[in-house]
Order: sequence, then C-alpha cells, then structure tokens
Amino acid sequence: VDLNVEAAQETARLIADEDGVALALRADVTQSDDVARVVAQTMSMFGRLDILDNNVGVAVTGGVVELEEADWDRAFSVNLKSCYLAMKHVIPVMERQGGGAIVNISSVASIRFTRIAYASYAASKAAMNQLTRVTAAQYAAKKIRVNAILPGLMKTPMVAGSAELAAGYSGGDVEAMWRARDAQVPMGHMGTAWDVANAAVFLASDEAAYITGVELTVDGGLTLGY
Repeated sequence: VDLNVEAAQETARLIADEDGVALALRADVTQSDDVARVVAQTMSMFGRLDILDNNVGVAVTGGVVELEEADWDRAFSVNLKSCYLAMKHVIPVMERQGGGAIVNISSVASIRFTRIAYASYAASKAAMNQLTRVTAAQYAAKKIRVNAILPGLMKTPMVAGSAELAAGYSGGDVEAMWRARDAQVPMGHMGTAWDVANAAVFLASDEAAYITGVELTVDGGLTLGY
C-alpha cells in the first residue's frame, strides 16, 4: 500500500519475482475511509490479515520555533494518525481470526536527540512508541502482538531526496552527507532498508511469539553513543 501507486506496484513486482503473490493498492493512510477500503480489499483477495507493518513517515526539519504549524500537523497525521487508523481497522479482523502481529516502524529520534532538529518527527514517533505499548498490553490476551522497530541512520531514497537533511548535514552535498552519517555510527556505516525489513520479519514471525510491546533498536550501535 502506498500513496504513490507506482511504488506499490514496483514492490509487488519484486515479490512476484520471488514467486510470491502481492496486491498493490493506492491509499492515503491518513484517511479512515482509504484504510478501511484497503483492509476490505486485502480480505477479499486473501481471506486473512495476519500481519500489519506500519511503515510510513515524513520528516521535516525544524525545532518548535522554526517549524510551521502546518508541518507539525502533517507530521502527526502521517506518522501517528496513520498508525492509529491502520490498527483501528485491522485489529478487529485479527480478533476474529484469533491473533496477529503488528510492527510499527518508529525511529531512534523518538528516544534520542540525533543532532538534527526534528521536533515534529521525534515527538510523533515517541507517541507511536507509547501507542505501541498500550495497544500491546490491551490486546495481548487476544494473541495480537504489537511491537515497534526504531531504525537509526539509514541509507534510503527518502533520506537521499531530503534537501533539508542534506543542507543540515553538509550544505546540500548528498555524498558528504552519506560520509557524515556513516561516521556517526559505531559500526562505521549506515543501515539499509533490508536491515529494518529483517527485523520486521522476525517480529512478525512465530519465532517472536512471546514478544510484545518492545522497541527493537536497529541502529548499528548509534544510540549507545548518546
């Protein structure tokens, strides 16, 4: 599911290339009707909904003084409301099935100051952590597990396309930004989307059947230095 349907279709093709089956859907996950439609279409095609991965986020640089009110509202809508809406519509399905696994993608910015002013991003992701905990506690007896992953510095297209981030790190030089971010990590390099994906697969799997309400940091040791 993606706001950009071409991106969803690209992911579906990658899954098909691995002999999997995928349904690519466009949705604005800040809108309840869109989320409800996605859940209904998923159930129509697959008959079950066992795993929910809330992997949505926008990051706007700026502290509380510099940040525009509209940017604050957008960050909370995309980063937090989307998570609330997805769980609101998916959990009843999981209850009827007798269980399920939810993975919410948060950030190390939710627990540490990462040296870039991200007031809205950090606050919305911190709220996601607490939403993860209270939801995990509420539905543990229903065999619905809810966990969060806190990625650190990742080399992803979203970061590469953020002019504000590049400006904050290196005056706009993306390659210099990569070097600076690598140097911040004790392991000596940023992570990739696969590092987060592998953690999500674990938390969604039966191997994590006795794990709920946790915040799994995936950061190459970054937060150890703060």
